[in-house]
Amino acid sequence: MKPNVGTIDRILRIIAGLALLGAGYYFKSWWGLVGLGPLLTAIFRFCPAYLPFGLSTCAKPEAKPEAKP
Repeated sequence: MKPNVGTIDRILRIIAGLALLGAGYYFKSWWGLVGLGPLLTAIFRFCPAYLPFGLSTCAKPEAKPEAKP
C-alpha cells in the first residue's frame, strides 16, 4: 500500500478520531467507535476512500536535477 495521507491530513484525522472516541466514552455510546476509522487511516497513512478518486495528500517528491558531465 502506497501512503496517500499527508502530514496535515494525518494530524486532523488523529484529532477527529480521538474527539469521536472521547465523545462516545462521555455519552456512553457505541457510536464513538466511529473514531477508530480516522485513527486507523492516520496510523497506516492509507485511506481506501481516496483510491477511486486518485487523491493523495502526501507531498510530492521534488525532482532531482540531473548532473551533466
